[in-house]
Amino acid sequence: MQKEVIISNQGMSASDVLEIARHNAVVKLSDTALSAMAASRAHIDALVASSQPVYGVSTGFGALANRYVSVEQRAQLQRSLIRSHAAGVGAPVEREVVRALMALRLKTLASGRTGVRPVVATTMAALLNAGITPLVREFGSLGCSGDLAPLSHCALVLMGEGEAVDSNSVQRPVPELLAEAGIAPIELREKEGLALINGTDGMLGMLLMAIFDANQICDSIDIIAAMSVEAQLGTDAVFRPELHEALRPHPGQTVSAARMFAALQGSPIVASHVNDDDRVQDAYSLRCAPQVTGAVRDTISWAATVAERELAATIDNPVVLPDGRVSSNGNFHGAPVAYVLDFLAIALADLGSMSERRTDRMLDKARSAGLPPFLADDPGVDSGLMIAQYTQAALVSENKRLAVPASADSIPSSAMQEDHVSMGWSAARKLRQSITNTQRIAAIELLTAARALDLRAPLQPGPLTKAVRDRLRATVAGPGPDRYLSPELEAAVVFVQKGGVLS
Repeated sequence: MQKEVIISNQGMSASDVLEIARHNAVVKLSDTALSAMAASRAHIDALVASSQPVYGVSTGFGALANRYVSVEQRAQLQRSLIRSHAAGVGAPVEREVVRALMALRLKTLASGRTGVRPVVATTMAALLNAGITPLVREFGSLGCSGDLAPLSHCALVLMGEGEAVDSNSVQRPVPELLAEAGIAPIELREKEGLALINGTDGMLGMLLMAIFDANQICDSIDIIAAMSVEAQLGTDAVFRPELHEALRPHPGQTVSAARMFAALQGSPIVASHVNDDDRVQDAYSLRCAPQVTGAVRDTISWAATVAERELAATIDNPVVLPDGRVSSNGNFHGAPVAYVLDFLAIALADLGSMSERRTDRMLDKARSAGLPPFLADDPGVDSGLMIAQYTQAALVSENKRLAVPASADSIPSSAMQEDHVSMGWSAARKLRQSITNTQRIAAIELLTAARALDLRAPLQPGPLTKAVRDRLRATVAGPGPDRYLSPELEAAVVFVQKGGVLS
């Protein structure tokens, strides 16, 4: 059964956004939201007949804001705004991104601070509930003045124009889709076009989903790293609680160390070399795993703090204040969101880099504590997982390139009216690729560690790590002569993405 999300004038939660974006939750607007919108619209209507220029109501936009627009031309003003700003190019972005963007814009409309009529919001909710997804293209947003182009592509569909797909992701004519769903196109009035496009909704939606995915990656990596420690005859002693919170109280490190320590309890493999082991310390990629994964966790935590603040925000320009004033502002600037999007990409690049080092150690005869070269069945005849590490290294290398901050760039636009931009949309787009790459990196380490544990037989892994390996074995076979490897890698990726390590 689909979850129902009620959007009030007080906003919505991060989990609500994910339910709408990823799980097709039904959207409803509360009575308080409808009342708040009607009240703010009354303030806009009072300004319509005024000779006083009001940005977004009776003027042009951006560098053209000094042009006064007559009453007769104002409907055309709003239509022209949306048509001209729907200027994205490139491949369509993912359905979940568009749905998150729309849900967040709907949240802002429901605040009663944008001046739109309730019918605009109810129509957007109807689009979401009908599974109609506007076609938003990859490039077009500078992350300042809001995600203008992506949001304009969505607003265009509200008008009965543009491009969209149905609930089965089949592109069909927009008028046909609306008619089938019983949705009447919107004739935009004063201020409404601007209110539909002036927000950080695209970059925020991608940040919220990235936070969820990155937390899941960290949870998975803790267990996978423990499997690698076990497979390489490493020690669990360095993960004892007294070495972490008491000595270095970073919260993420404490969590990761505890999870790794717990994963290795009761392991016959670990117990097998407690005595008579001449190695003093494990390599950094094993011993320092909680420090790195923990730092990623703390970065995610900061990103979540910023996301919650942005989620509580009402972003529009101009904004309708409770006393009826319509005031220009700069809250659409995406810098706070852009920075943490970039921080996460940096953290994930390092997380993947350490994962690849553990994989390489398991494949290197000189460093693997007795495992066969490349975990091959008949080394020399078979190459084992040699090239799987190449694939992992390629992903790590790409993540390092994706870690270059987008927010450090700024390209002036709109005849220097918008002379500093955040590039937050770009930061979000590359972070999504970093997330996918890191899931793939983790999957390759998992596949490698699982095979290494198999090759330690008759010694057995601990109960928790054994359970993970056994679940993986339901879709990916164990050691043996070389076989077509790509499908097994892809199956491992799906396993990680679906939370198979954590089940």
